[in-house]
Amino acid sequence: MKVIVGGIIEKDGKYLLVQEAQEKCYKKWNFPAGHLDFSESLEQGAVREIKEETGCDVELDGVCYIANKVLENDLFVMVVFNAKLVKETIEFDKDEILDVKWFDYDEIVNKMNNQLRGDYVRTAVINQKKKLVAPKEIVHILNE
Repeated sequence: MKVIVGGIIEKDGKYLLVQEAQEKCYKKWNFPAGHLDFSESLEQGAVREIKEETGCDVELDGVCYIANKVLENDLFVMVVFNAKLVKETIEFDKDEILDVKWFDYDEIVNKMNNQLRGDYVRTAVINQKKKLVAPKEIVHILNE
């Protein structure tokens, strides 16, 4: 099973997206996200991935998108947090990310159809804009 975690970061009506360098999604725009490491919580993974892909420090305050997809021999689960910008320092590994850029809501929702990694990017941004954000307290770590 693959677990993807990431975050929607909004500042002054704009959303921070990353342009992917991976061959399978080359030049596609996505919110900062990546694979959850084995030893971390969903929140820790999201904060780490956002930092790695953008250089920015964030605090998570809610969940704005959850999805799963059944693959041929696997399962994919995505949890996207609402992330508040604490410190904006745009730095990224050019082997993984081509660019990091702020986009306004209209650009993402109405003009970037073929430029987004998937429709889930648009949906997560719409959820965040509509304040369809669950409190982060719904996310728990099971220690059983």
